[in-house]
Amino acid sequence: MSEAVKRRYDSTRRRVQAGENRRRILHAAQDLFIDKGYGQTTIADVASAAGVAVETVYAAFKNKPTLLHRAWDVTVGGDDQDTLLHERPELRAVLDEPDLPSRLKKHAAVNTAVMRRTARLHLAVHGAAASHPVAAAMLIEIDRQRLEAMAIHARAAAATGQLAVSEEECRDVLWSTSDGSLWHRLVEQRGWPDNRYAAWLGQLWVSLLVAP
Repeated sequence: MSEAVKRRYDSTRRRVQAGENRRRILHAAQDLFIDKGYGQTTIADVASAAGVAVETVYAAFKNKPTLLHRAWDVTVGGDDQDTLLHERPELRAVLDEPDLPSRLKKHAAVNTAVMRRTARLHLAVHGAAASHPVAAAMLIEIDRQRLEAMAIHARAAAATGQLAVSEEECRDVLWSTSDGSLWHRLVEQRGWPDNRYAAWLGQLWVSLLVAP
């Protein structure tokens, strides 16, 4: 094997290993932030749970705030791709649906899947916000991004001519019912299955937002 080929092989292997380490670190951080809380979780805890050295965590993410932000991004998207949620295929399919009641029901199904991934971490960030400025600032940013996303859905809903309310009210209803708190109460606390919750949320949106 030539030296050039060997270097390419070693470089590829290092990149693959680094990517795997990042995924393990993010998964471990997410679990620890949920189980122990952001304030009680240390970089050493994350390293131990991920099976890597502390230095590896610092090299990949620099500090705990960056780790929290990246853990949130990956949790929302379900992977480590840098693609906004509303630009992903599942939500593009929602926006491409011309019938507003059907669109809202599809949106509710996607939102339920997102809540399954994110609601626990969102609650952990919310719980840390009172005593940790990093978490408080992140919570504000999460809500801002979600409001922008719901404005996109409201604008598209208004364009169908099927809205019973203003575009602004549609945005605010979607925003206020999609942060994970309803999912947590009905699914986690009351034991509803996800499919029941998705059907209920879709019907709620249709009843509130669609012209008869």
